[in-house]
Amino acid sequence: MITNLFEKKAVAEVRHMIKLTEMDDNVTLAAQLEEEDGKEGRGRSVILINKINAKPEDVGDVLKAWAEDAAFFKKKPGFISAQLHRGIGGSGVFINYAVWESVEHLKQALSDPAFGSALVRYPDSTVASPHLFRKVAVPGICVAD
Repeated sequence: MITNLFEKKAVAEVRHMIKLTEMDDNVTLAAQLEEEDGKEGRGRSVILINKINAKPEDVGDVLKAWAEDAAFFKKKPGFISAQLHRGIGGSGVFINYAVWESVEHLKQALSDPAFGSALVRYPDSTVASPHLFRKVAVPGICVAD
């Protein structure tokens, strides 16, 4: 389901639920989900970062919908963890940071029809920008997996 969410037909179908926008102008989430966990990614976890914007009056509904999504994903193979962050000062901006064992595990979880139908729980004002990441090693500063 999610691999098709950014295709024109699918976006039209979900527009009334939650608006999805790409975080990267050059690499789509759908393209990332098609990447195989080959030599470069084998044995390395993948991070889903999803920036979520909501109107102040919709924050409670967004939190409830996200909690239900997180509980759903927590039961899926390959799920490691998730953490939701909210901007301070009354912000309606959230960052979801979810760790998965692999792109394939995440892809399988997102393909579950129950997830696609769950997007209706989000208020119409909700805008989400999901993107996949992997840790980067920077000598003397941080390490990768």
